[in-house]
Order: sequence, then structure tokens, then C-alpha cells
Amino acid sequence: MIVVALDGPSGAGKSSTSKGVALRAGWNYLDTGALYRAVAFLALEIKSDDTNDILAALAVKRITFNADPKKPEIFLADRNISEEIRTLNVTNKVSQIAANPEIRAELLKLQRSIIGKAERGIVVEGRDIGTVVSPDAALKVYLTADIDARTMRRENELNEVAITTEDVALSLTSRDELDSSRKASPLVMASDAVHVDSTELTLEETIERVWELLVERSLLGLPIVAILGRPNVGKSTLINRFIGRREAIVEDTPGVTRDRVQYECEWGGRRFIVMDTGGWESKPDGISVAISAGAELAMEEADILAFVVDAQVGALDEDDVMVQELRKAKKPTILIANKVDGDHDEADAHALWNLGLGEPHFVSGLHGRGSGDLLDTIVNSLPEVGRAQTQDGYRRIALIGRPNVGKSSLLNALAGENRSIVDDVAGTTRDPVDSLIEIGGQVWRFVDTAGIKKRANQASGTDYYATLRTQTALERSECVALVLDASVPISEQDLRIISMVEESGKAMVLVLNKWDLVDEDRREKLEKELDRHLGHIEWVQRVNVAAKTGWHRDRLAPALRTALSSWEKRVPTSKLNSFLGALIGATPPPVRGGKQPKVYYATQAGIAPPKFVVFSSGWIEPSYRRFIERRLREEFGFPGTPVQVAVRVKERDKE
Repeated sequence: MIVVALDGPSGAGKSSTSKGVALRAGWNYLDTGALYRAVAFLALEIKSDDTNDILAALAVKRITFNADPKKPEIFLADRNISEEIRTLNVTNKVSQIAANPEIRAELLKLQRSIIGKAERGIVVEGRDIGTVVSPDAALKVYLTADIDARTMRRENELNEVAITTEDVALSLTSRDELDSSRKASPLVMASDAVHVDSTELTLEETIERVWELLVERSLLGLPIVAILGRPNVGKSTLINRFIGRREAIVEDTPGVTRDRVQYECEWGGRRFIVMDTGGWESKPDGISVAISAGAELAMEEADILAFVVDAQVGALDEDDVMVQELRKAKKPTILIANKVDGDHDEADAHALWNLGLGEPHFVSGLHGRGSGDLLDTIVNSLPEVGRAQTQDGYRRIALIGRPNVGKSSLLNALAGENRSIVDDVAGTTRDPVDSLIEIGGQVWRFVDTAGIKKRANQASGTDYYATLRTQTALERSECVALVLDASVPISEQDLRIISMVEESGKAMVLVLNKWDLVDEDRREKLEKELDRHLGHIEWVQRVNVAAKTGWHRDRLAPALRTALSSWEKRVPTSKLNSFLGALIGATPPPVRGGKQPKVYYATQAGIAPPKFVVFSSGWIEPSYRRFIERRLREEFGFPGTPVQVAVRVKERDKE
């Protein structure tokens, strides 16, 4: 969810600009100034400036705000006061209310509650939005204008005819002085905000300037095109053609794709997301039930529906049922006749007009015939803003482990809903599945990966490509939640996966799942297995969970934060060399070849993971390097991350 914060003095055009941007993006809108005006209106109504009186009245007559930018309205209890708060009396009262720290604290909770309920994005305007209300906003704008322009705009806004231009100008000037001098939270521009002076700009030009900032920072949602159809009609092959690389798993066996998987595509200067889906069936059974349900969810999430039919087979009864589902979605739909490899196939494919979805677009996903024309059609149908989000800045966590250890169940437990298909059959997940999930007061990007059965060079077919996708997800992650089944003995495959994650240099949290199935006898055996097999990575934090019941899922977020903090930790050079000097003095490196190497100094060469280089006069034994690493951890911490220690022999000593 994207938050855009618009700050600035009264009359700068924040309200009109924010509504315009929110309407264009299809997001929510919040006028925080209207909340303060509502309290000022309430204070005037009860004829009291006493804080306790105002808060007591506010508890009875609660403020609610309709965040729809098409018709933003504010209510005091059930009374619509949207027009009544725009009088000059209320305007003159607002700064006094805004300077009251207790009232500000009460309204801050209300503002954050409204922001938290937005689904895709929200434009929030007022004072102190980027500094206090939403300091982590994706875009902060400080909107200003000179006093003459602001006076004219405020005159047009007020619904009183008896006021003069001088009255409005004086009101604005007085409010500026009060806002800039108040102790609680003076009106200031956030350090990372963009200053926009709208004095010489029209409203449309101001909105366009903010829109340009959203585009520059890739904060606008990309359109999603869902690729739908029966099993084995060539959806994944078509997607590989669109994105120009073999990314989606393709195999002759029907039903290879199971989860909803997204890939970024670019054509004709437009970027969008293509969503691969499992084959939809009208009467599914077994795991097909979940796969078909996933395809139906894709219809809800997408902006455009692309319905793929195998032109060589023709439309089946199953396709007719699918057409009815597509019509219920009430979204732009493109009919794709795939596997049209020549003119003869094209002549037969004209029969797909009978489906009632308009003109079929002929294409060969395998050979590329007609793919350019099809992409042109898709791009011309794309909305300006879509439902996907890119460059969101969320920490990326990969769920990795062997098949059937409960990775997808854990993802669903964290999300509080079904994000990945879960089945008793091992290997249900085959493609990495991204999900934004809020746990521990923070939003994370979790990637559910396929269970690794064998090494990539030993696997074949679908398992081979699924393993490659998992390795790619590992490379792109920052931290790995390594999931083991605590109810069964640690296997050789578990140990291979642990080694793979350790070698990747990523932060790591060990998640022991299915703890609800672990009895006292199994616990004793498990502790011995962990000591025997994982003693070399004793720095890994351990979290015991039961994904099916959600037990201890709240313990994962703190462990992830600690691991990532260690992964990016930097030790000051002075402290590092002070530590190293004391260490070498107490325990010098072992003698090698009759000589004892001299250690000069050390430096931290990098982070993510922490890398240290020790400069010496000669080779230092690996055992002593491990000793340095162990003492580094004792001195500076680093829980949850590997630490790399390298030795560099100075050139003069080599000679």
C-alpha cells in the first residue's frame, strides 16, 4: 500500500491536488485538516476551549471520514458537517486546536487508522504528514504558494459572502505564524520531501507534477494481465514468449503450473505484469480444486483477463463454462487462440468467434507467430494505473526447505488467509509465490518456494526448473526462513539445503515447524540432532512454530529483524582493531613453517553479510580464522548472519 504525504500551509492547494492525484490513481484520500476543522467545529458548538470538555464531547460524537476522493465527507456522529467546517470562524479556530498536544495525539490515532484501512494506496494531506503522521510515506511533497495565490484559493473555498479579501489574507497570515511557532509540532518540510511551488501552476499542472514524481519513483501500480484457460492450452509457453525468456515452467504434462505466478513484461514502452495461473476446471477434484480456485482469484486481482484456448482442439464445454465466469468478472477480456502455427490453423480458429468474447487473436506461443500483434492489443487495453506494485522497498524473505515441511502452510498462517496452495502431496508448490504480509507491525515480502528434492543437476523435468526457480528466489532474497519438519529426523536433504543457504551468504532464521506433533521423546532426539548436525551454524536463531494452528507465528518477525540487522551491521575500524590487538596479544596465531605470522590490522570490507579482511605477514590457518570469527561474534554479536573472515598477505611479505 502506497502512502503519498502532502504537507504545506493553508490555501496552498493541498486538498484539490490530493483529490486529483487520488482520483487518477484510483486510491483513497484523507484530508487531515478536515479532522482538525471538525474538532474546531465541535469546540465552537459546545462553546468550550477546555481540553477535557472537547475530548469528552469527541468521545460521544465520534469523527468518521469517507476516504473516497469522488465524495470525501466528514461526519460528527451521524451528522454530515463537510460544508459547515468551511466557515471563517472554524478556519480561525483550527490553529488553536492544532496546537493542543492532547487533541493532536487523539487525532493522530484516527489518522493512522484511516490510512491503515486503505487497500492499494492513499493520498494524505494536511500538516506534519511526512514528519509525524506517516514518516515512512513512499512520496512526500511540500506544496506551497505565495500569500496572494493562497488568499484567492481560500476565498473560492469558503462559503461565506460577507468576508473580504483582507480578512482571508489576515487569517492565513495569522495561521502561518501560529503553525510555525507552535511547540508541539511546528509546520516544517520533511528532509526527504520534494518542494513544489504552485503559485504559477494551474491545478492540472500541479497534479501532473506530483504524478511525474510517482512515475519517476515507480510507485504507481503496474497493470496485471491474468492468463487464464484450461490445463495444457499453452499459457506458460505464451508467457515465456511475452517476457522473452524461459521463466515459466513448461512441460507436456497438463497441470504443471499450480500457483498464481507473476512476471514483469515490457512492450512498446509500457510495463505490466503477466500472471500465470493453473489450469481452470469446471468440475475439479483433489488438488485441482485449489488450482481452479487460484485461477478464480486471479480474475479478481487482474486488470485485464486473457483467455487462452487451444485452437487445434477448439472450444470445449469446459471453455463455455469458463466464458460465463469471465463475463461475471466484468473486466476487459481478450480471447487468445493459441497454437495457430499456420494459415490452415488460422482458418479453423475462426470458429472461436462462437464463444461470444469477440474477435479471437491468433498466436503461436511456441513459434512466436502473431505474438507482437497480440502484445499490441494488450498494451492498448492497459489502464494507466494497475493493481500491482513495484519497488515497494519491503524486506524480502524466502521460505526454503525440502518438500512437505509446511512452507505454504506457514505463509498462509502468517497472512491469515490462503495465499499458497496446501496439499498433503509433497511438492505442491512449484513456482516461487510472492506475498506482502504484515507481521509484527511491519510489512514483509515473503516468497514461498518449491521444496528442493535434489540438486539441480540431478533433478529432471519439472523438478529441475522448480529447483532453479528456488535458487533464483534465494539469490534475490535478503533473509531466509529455513523451514524444517520438527516431527521427523533431520535428513541429508535438509543438511544439503542448509549448506546451500549458508553458502549464499544470506541472513537466516531456522523455523522448526509442526511443533504440535513433537512429543517429549522427539524433543530430546531433536536437540541432539541439532547439536550434531548444526553446531557449525550455532549463530542461527531458532523459532518453533505450528503453522496449522498459528502457534508462535508472532515470534518470527523479531527473529527476522535481528537477523537482518546483523546482516547489515558495520563495526567501526577503531573498535575492530582494538579488539584484534587484544585478541592477538592474548592468543597469537599458530606458528607455520617455523615462523609465526604477524597480524598488522583488520578492516570490514563489506556488509550483507559482514566481511572482514585481516592483513598479515603470512598465511593464517583456517582454524585460527574460525577462532577470529567466533571471538568477533562474542564481542560484536551478529546473531542470524554468516560472518566471512579472509586473510590477505601483504605484497612485501610475499616477496
